[in-house]
Amino acid sequence: MANYATIAQGDTYFAGHLNTDPWDDATDANKTKALTEVTRAIDRLNFQGELADEDQSNQFPRGDDTTVPTDIQYACLEESLIRLDDIEVEQEISNLRMKSQGYANIRSTYDSSFVQDHIMAGIMSVISWQYLQPYLRDSRGITISRV
Repeated sequence: MANYATIAQGDTYFAGHLNTDPWDDATDANKTKALTEVTRAIDRLNFQGELADEDQSNQFPRGDDTTVPTDIQYACLEESLIRLDDIEVEQEISNLRMKSQGYANIRSTYDSSFVQDHIMAGIMSVISWQYLQPYLRDSRGITISRV
């Protein structure tokens, strides 16, 4: 399995962004781990269209494309930045179940009846989710085809 983005692409991409210390301070080994983890998370999503080659290991490229779309690469990089910043998917989902937590006079209350789609899909970055959304199937619709 190849990652959707490389360390070199990440270094170039983040050179033009603010607040990228988690990426900048990470070792190449940890950057690779983050990119691999995020590629797996992206590949679990339900995308429109068909694989470009039925034998490929990743979800992209798709259809007649021969390369991974830039938006998918950006989504991989943005989500990698979040994960390198010690944001853990399981912990974030667990936190959504918390109704109320307090310490002294400070109290936090969460509405666990509504969970954002990107969190339930295992994508923590809203920016990543925005890059991925145009490629996702509509989860509320069904496709019927005649065979």
